Amino acid sequence: MVANEIDARYQVRSVSRAIEILESLEQPGDGLTVTEVARRVSASKSAAFSTLQTLEMHGFVSSQGEGTSRRYRLGLALARLGEHAVAQVSLREVAGPVLRELSEETGMSSRVAVPEEGFAVIVGRVDAPGTVRFDLHMGHREPPHCTGLGKAMASAMPEDRLREIVERVGLPQRTSRTITDLPTLLADLAEVRRRGYAVDDEEDAEGIFCVGAPVHDHRGQCAGAVSVTGLKLDLPAWRIHQIGESVRTHAERITGLLGGRQ
Repeated sequence: MVANEIDARYQVRSVSRAIEILESLEQPGDGLTVTEVARRVSASKSAAFSTLQTLEMHGFVSSQGEGTSRRYRLGLALARLGEHAVAQVSLREVAGPVLRELSEETGMSSRVAVPEEGFAVIVGRVDAPGTVRFDLHMGHREPPHCTGLGKAMASAMPEDRLREIVERVGLPQRTSRTITDLPTLLADLAEVRRRGYAVDDEEDAEGIFCVGAPVHDHRGQCAGAVSVTGLKLDLPAWRIHQIGESVRTHAERITGLLGGRQ
């Protein structure tokens, strides 16, 4: 059997029902009665009640009230497990398989980076076979104003945070196409947020373009970004934006794997 493949023969129905019940309690509010829970998971009231009791015994569900008015909510044991799960997740490990698919789909080298003091620090890469290799070293720090990774992360920052970074590191010119003033950068980042990906169109190095998209964690915060890099040559604008949509889609997949949302 292929690793991680789900085989129905080994599924335990009672465990599946418990998970369905926990998911039914995700919504904010005053909680649900056992009747409401049973209806949502298409189970009998007795089956729903026994499962809720078991979950409450282990701290995964809490309740308040008595009799038919008793209402159930998610328990704090889930928060404890959630924090442990997050601590065990490495963005590089999660992104690795997705980056390989992204490189295969686009035919370009792909990277993943994490934020550090306003810069994008590369922590993983996949070289596209048979193509030009770029000098994309692990640990390299990319600025927020002229690179695909950097602009993708900058688009997720509060404006006051971005202003602080620009005041500290400036907007140094790398090429004739580099954005070197804050109003233009803010307008560009607004467009990045609108379409979901950033474009470095020969802004960091002549003849090279990069397209990046942000990745979000379970708290909705920017956990990093992914990108692809290629030679500009005579590549038409429509193709760059087509690549951007692919990068955005793969970034959203990684966000989902991190338990986050866009």
